[in-house]
Amino acid sequence: MSSNANSPSPAKATVVYLVGAGPGDPGLLTCAGADALRRADVCVYDYLANAKLLELLSPSCERIYVGKSAGQHTLTQEQINALLVDTARKVDAARAGRTGRGGVVVRLKGGDPFIFGRGGEEGQALYDAQIPFVVIPGVTSGIAGPAYAGIPATHRNIATTLTLVTGHESDEKGGGVPTLDVPTLASLIAAGGTVVFYMGVRNLPNIAEQFTKCLQARSPAATAPIPAAVIGWATHPHQRTIVGDLSNIAERVEKAGIKPPAIILLGQVVTLREKLNWFENRPLFGQRVLVTRTRQQASELANGLTALGAEVLEAPTIELADPEDWSPIDAALRHLAAYDWLVFTSANGVRAAWDRLRNLDLDVRAFCGIGTGIAAIGPATAEALAQIGIIADMVPDDFVGEALAAALLVEMRKSTRHPGTGIQRALLLRADIARPALREDLQQAGIVVDDLPIYRTVRPATLPEDILQTIQEGQFDWVTFTSASTAANLHALLSDELRAKVAGAKRLSIGPQTTATLTKLGWAPTIETPRHDIPGMIAALTTAVANK
Repeated sequence: MSSNANSPSPAKATVVYLVGAGPGDPGLLTCAGADALRRADVCVYDYLANAKLLELLSPSCERIYVGKSAGQHTLTQEQINALLVDTARKVDAARAGRTGRGGVVVRLKGGDPFIFGRGGEEGQALYDAQIPFVVIPGVTSGIAGPAYAGIPATHRNIATTLTLVTGHESDEKGGGVPTLDVPTLASLIAAGGTVVFYMGVRNLPNIAEQFTKCLQARSPAATAPIPAAVIGWATHPHQRTIVGDLSNIAERVEKAGIKPPAIILLGQVVTLREKLNWFENRPLFGQRVLVTRTRQQASELANGLTALGAEVLEAPTIELADPEDWSPIDAALRHLAAYDWLVFTSANGVRAAWDRLRNLDLDVRAFCGIGTGIAAIGPATAEALAQIGIIADMVPDDFVGEALAAALLVEMRKSTRHPGTGIQRALLLRADIARPALREDLQQAGIVVDDLPIYRTVRPATLPEDILQTIQEGQFDWVTFTSASTAANLHALLSDELRAKVAGAKRLSIGPQTTATLTKLGWAPTIETPRHDIPGMIAALTTAVANK
């Protein structure tokens, strides 16, 4: 930490954290950066910081956007400097007398704060104002961008030097092509080095011309072109990489329509992209997938698709809410010994039951009284049970209610627990909109069933504005449906015009009940996954894209 000797003690004063967000992939944020975001009272963030990182902030954290993109500045740098100072002082004043510790202000910056990020200027302003600050480095695009494009910035057999250069002058100097020591940089390239330009794509024709002239002047007889690459939106799912050499790279970039943010890379390491291009060669790269789940559920599907290269857009069509009346559930949880089987049909049901048990000052020992066993409808539900220390006694081969009922009845017929009456009892803890097939099949076989809704599924008032805009523009390839309710709710949340946009995209259904609802809505699925769970959906989508 750096601070003026006369500044207040960091233990009692608000500290400003200059945090590097990395170039775009939220997974590149450091652990220290994530910790600062979680503790922030105020977050001041810019254009290149991935919006997903803001999900780490507490609900009470104030968010201030100071976006700075090429040619468009919400605030000048001097105004941002003043804002950081004023914000730190306001947080101090607000916390005065309420706590013995200072607050946390996070300045979230794309890339690294000190690599062409003006973090040095912000740190100087904080020092002059006697505001304590901490610098948390971030992965800079000049390193991460080439790596995600399959281009190592250095290689012991090809490039042993790396030079980072700004390709754009500061606004105070006119914002044009910077005054570069081109002969020195050209010498580094000619000697096998790598040069990376930040913020230079608009000046690329001039840069290419200057370097070409300089290299030709050094060795007029040389014919080997200098490899070049331009990487747009580095590390994002929609990253684009254009490869060429100094003689044609500007033309190729213009034809491809690459716009800022982008970096330029010159050097022989560009030739390694053919073998090392891992990021853009993933099976779902380039696919934009609309995921319709609850916010609590979206992560497993979203993470799986993202790992395979897809750009995931989350459209939460369901919100989870508590039951309107806890009393029957509380009574059942306190008397689990009255039941032969406890049945869960979703991971959400498991989590809701566990949370309620803890609320009742009970723990996992409450499950010990269950007469025969605990059933889970599928692997995801079984995994949720495992996370609280319970191994499911039964999981059917097919993950639907009818198959679960059939498997339960087979197990129940083996039971000798009730030799006199033979009557068995089952407790179902599941969603309020769960299909009745499981309950009805068990009841028809003479089983006494308590079917209790341990959580409610509620349709949100609307979808996020950015999702509605994406649907309006038709900028997506697939829509995934994980339940009949996600299909029905999305349909209800859209206008006729936007429903037509969904009808024009490819649709993936998790199983037969979801397919039936989609078909009724006029959105018959493009494919229905043979395995009715999230891993099955990911596998089915991957296969469909590979076979297109």
